[in-house]
Amino acid sequence: VQLQASGGGLVQAGGSLRLSCAASGRTFSNYAVGWFRQAPGEEREFVATISPSVRTTYNADSVRGRFTISKDNAKNTAYLQMNSLKPEDTAVYYCAARRGSAASTPVSYDYWGQGTLVTVSS
Repeated sequence: VQLQASGGGLVQAGGSLRLSCAASGRTFSNYAVGWFRQAPGEEREFVATISPSVRTTYNADSVRGRFTISKDNAKNTAYLQMNSLKPEDTAVYYCAARRGSAASTPVSYDYWGQGTLVTVSS
């Protein structure tokens, strides 16, 4: 499956962005999706994941209550709605997909998008 992440940009602290992850090449409903982020000089960090059937979601503690992951299998697209953004949310955000259950570790994922940059100014 090929993934294309989009929706990043520059936003002020307290603002919102919605990232999209468009999939092609396979039946998206068979895949769990994860969002990860990587700030300069830092390791890739788990943000959120959703199961293939969209029944199960899980967020990192750092974004719980602010970010929401969703997935529209009919549109082959996953989303990350980000509200109440903070400067420490600044990073390149990546979407990833895997067959099977939702997962929070990068090594669990077989397919990756190219990343989209989110910059939050204070």
